[in-house]
Amino acid sequence: MTAHPLSLSGFRLLFIGRTVSTLGDAVVPAALAIAITRATGSAAALALVLGCAMVPKLLLLPVGGVVGDRFDPRLVALGTDLVRALAQLLVGLEPLDGHPRLSHVAAASAVGGIASAFAMPTASPLVAATVRGELRLRANALLGTATGAARLGGPALAGLLVYTAGPGWAFVLDGASFVLSAALLARLRVDRATGDTAPDDTVPDAPRSLRRDLAEGWSEVRSRDWYWTSLIAHGVWNGASAVLLTLGPLIAATRLGGDGAWVALTQAGAVGLLVGSLVAARLRPRHPVLAGNLALALYGLPLLALALPAPAPVAVAAQAVAMAGLGFLNPLWETVVQQDFPPGTLARVTSYDWLLSLAAAPLGYVLAPLAAGAWGDRVPLLAAAGLVTAVCAGTAAVPGVRRYGARRTTVPEPGPPTERPPARARDQARARTRTGVKG
Repeated sequence: MTAHPLSLSGFRLLFIGRTVSTLGDAVVPAALAIAITRATGSAAALALVLGCAMVPKLLLLPVGGVVGDRFDPRLVALGTDLVRALAQLLVGLEPLDGHPRLSHVAAASAVGGIASAFAMPTASPLVAATVRGELRLRANALLGTATGAARLGGPALAGLLVYTAGPGWAFVLDGASFVLSAALLARLRVDRATGDTAPDDTVPDAPRSLRRDLAEGWSEVRSRDWYWTSLIAHGVWNGASAVLLTLGPLIAATRLGGDGAWVALTQAGAVGLLVGSLVAARLRPRHPVLAGNLALALYGLPLLALALPAPAPVAVAAQAVAMAGLGFLNPLWETVVQQDFPPGTLARVTSYDWLLSLAAAPLGYVLAPLAAGAWGDRVPLLAAAGLVTAVCAGTAAVPGVRRYGARRTTVPEPGPPTERPPARARDQARARTRTGVKG
């Protein structure tokens, strides 16, 4: 009988930690918006704080990927959890006294953004190190389901905290969730398999430069047409999502029946994300990259519904279907990446993925209101709908996307470390790795 991912102690610790910290993070956006607007009454102040977190994250993500591949990703994730816990606690303590100082909140947000740049690339290597190949899709689907559940319950929990104890407690909760995650990571023991052989005392490693490591990671990305073309599609999806998030609230308030319509739309999206993750684990499509990208193309539906605008129930249903597409893609994509790329490059590869995805969102935030001011909100919504549908579905024209089939890997279940090979064998393996032969 095939084991369940949660029967593996390493993944169980990772899953609990990720679920708790994701729930804590899902509480923060609403609380941050309320705390800053209450204190300053300025949308620009909120934009400044968000930018302080986003800009360093974008700049340092590739460096975070290098660090995640050079060092033990468990230790990197543990350290960044502690840094983010401190940053969130500092942000939380500011509004607790009723007079948050914008400079302190912005500085703490920047520290949290820097830590996130080093934490995010460690997620995929940790899953790959704790779950064997045939169980990874179920493991990634479980993590996706937890993310969907957190997005569903996070805003409700934020509202409860904000209107009973105050917005500061939402940040305190998030900080505590990172402390718990770090404690669980401290107990995690994994046998990190990489394409490189573990160094020994008698054979010194050749010096490595940051530039070389970045170039090697990028070489892995561009060597697979299914990967880099899909990253373009995923970036377009995030840009289109930013258009919807920028223009959607006002359209919902003025044309779909009020603020309640926007709340219903966002909650429907969280439900869709949850359902899509559950479906991915059961369907196991033969061509996962193609199926996932076609599912992303569904995001044109809510953009079109808001552009018309369609009745509120139609827009809500469209958002649920679109986010189900995202929930369907995520576990498939993570599993494919974990089984196709050498373990020693996973952090760098995923850092480039995050970089392209996150960089497209600010572009959407900037262009959407400018285009809406010049031509009305229908133009950017229709443009985004057409673009995301065409680009995501258009990846079907890429040979690698069409041909990539689900593979069964032979990665063993994590267990006790095996006996290390003699120094000469390690030296030969290292030489093969340095000349570009993958293990």
